[in-house]
Amino acid sequence: MEHNILVIGGNGLVGKTIIRILKSRNPHVQIFVGGRKGGQTGNDLKIDVTNPGTFRVIQEKKIGLIILSVNDKDDHVLRFAIDNGIDYLDITKPTPDLVKAYAIAKNRKVQSRIVFSSGWMGGIVNGLVKTIADRTADILEVKLFVFYSVKDLAGESSAHFMAENVAKPFIRYENNRQVPIKHFLDSENFNFSFGIGNRVAYNFDVPDLYILNQIEKIPNVSVKMTYNSKFITWLLGAFQKVRIFNILSLKERRMIFGSSGKGDQSVFEIVVKTKNGAEKLSLRSSGGQAELTALSAVLHTEELLKNSHENSVYFSHQLHQPAALLEKLKAYETISIQGGL
Repeated sequence: MEHNILVIGGNGLVGKTIIRILKSRNPHVQIFVGGRKGGQTGNDLKIDVTNPGTFRVIQEKKIGLIILSVNDKDDHVLRFAIDNGIDYLDITKPTPDLVKAYAIAKNRKVQSRIVFSSGWMGGIVNGLVKTIADRTADILEVKLFVFYSVKDLAGESSAHFMAENVAKPFIRYENNRQVPIKHFLDSENFNFSFGIGNRVAYNFDVPDLYILNQIEKIPNVSVKMTYNSKFITWLLGAFQKVRIFNILSLKERRMIFGSSGKGDQSVFEIVVKTKNGAEKLSLRSSGGQAELTALSAVLHTEELLKNSHENSVYFSHQLHQPAALLEKLKAYETISIQGGL
């Protein structure tokens, strides 16, 4: 693979963080930044994901890997990467868009590595699940609990997804049965690590639900989230219960979910149940969710740079040996992990 890497959306919060971490760990790599407005240097490329005509410059610069960190709802970049044999890593897609893009890739002749990394925090949850249980076939249930701080410095894509989909049902899996549910309902108490303590957590849609059930064949999968503010968590649950989200405009819903702070920790916890009992892995990123997502994208990129994977379609956790992924995360200065192998 050419060591020319293009980060589309490289001027956004997560994109900039990917570039910073990637440069610091891989100084030999040539990095190009793709954005709708272009830039002042030869490494700033004018690329609009809604206009495939702007993609010609990707071939001109001999890009070997595209990292997509902006929403490409029509999958123009995915199709271009497949048609031109370019490696592709997408960290952006909510579950419905991921399912659609995966179907596109699986039904095309692929002559590069096409990687979907849209699970929680850059798709590392599914790899970490495998550090808790020796064999995926032994797993009866996976529960993911997310602690989200409204003070965290966050990009707008996840907030926009929540605003657009909060009133719509999504799917969790019970004994391989698809169960339609909505965000911020079905509360469950969970005792979070790292001094957070007991919190009420509510239904939340992330692509790991689909990946763990449909790809890894785990029969029971659920995800629940709580905010650092107990009042905000309660309020969102109350809004959903009385169907206030159904009557709010998209602009009003974006105002609710679109706030971003100056930085805070991000925490998630994975509970894996087998016939022998339950085990838990807890991860805290003191650098917040953008830092953790960007680091995950860089770790996936580094696996692709090794050229040890054949041309095919992957979910990002399939690039890694679980124990090695765990050690790389533990070695990063802003990450603390409890549990796992």
